[in-house]
Amino acid sequence: MKYRRIVILTGAGISAESGMGTFRDKGGLWTTHSLEDVATPEGFARDPALVHTFYNLRRAGLKSAAPNRAHFALAEFEQEARSRGSDVMLVTQNVDDLHERAGSLSIIHMHGELTSAACVSCGARARWEQDLGLDSLCPGCGRRGALRPDVVWFGEVPYGIDEIHDRISTCDLFVSIGTSGEVYPAAGFVGLAAGQGAHTVELNLEPSANAGFFSEGLYGPATQVVDRWLNALLHSGG
Repeated sequence: MKYRRIVILTGAGISAESGMGTFRDKGGLWTTHSLEDVATPEGFARDPALVHTFYNLRRAGLKSAAPNRAHFALAEFEQEARSRGSDVMLVTQNVDDLHERAGSLSIIHMHGELTSAACVSCGARARWEQDLGLDSLCPGCGRRGALRPDVVWFGEVPYGIDEIHDRISTCDLFVSIGTSGEVYPAAGFVGLAAGQGAHTVELNLEPSANAGFFSEGLYGPATQVVDRWLNALLHSGG
């Protein structure tokens, strides 16, 4: 395989077939909840109980969700690519843990994780799998009611953004899977990669808002197109 520095971006579309709700599709999470209410620091300050309820339901949904074929295909690809001397970094906008459960190892959760809590008082981050509430105690400072979901809300800086930019600016293959192409800074990654001469590929249910920036596209359910494209890549020498 000729590609040696690979960055793969995943979005909600890769987890949709595992039962995790998407945001912008018909019936998506933003059609039933205002993002200003549940996905901003101001919304949390205004009504933390509502925000906790929203994310507690999503966290509980992880228990019935399982990695699908697309998640496993990425984990298998990472292992095989590394055995051939290639470096693979997985950057996900998703806050679920399905990539980890499928076996992926090199992951940046740029939008945080449902199974983590952050303290607004001391800044501590901790593994958290149960419900969060107004009475939850921070394991770092012991303050009651200071914990929030450890997810990146609108107006906040994504986790690992400097490392992500460094990796994309030196990659020779950039693949985007299941993203809308509407949320920045992730929507701008393809432009950064293409500007550095990387081959850019979109694997999606349908063309995204920035599909025109990709040099290659394959469309259909993630459980079908991801496995097919990655296998073709490994066996084509491309």
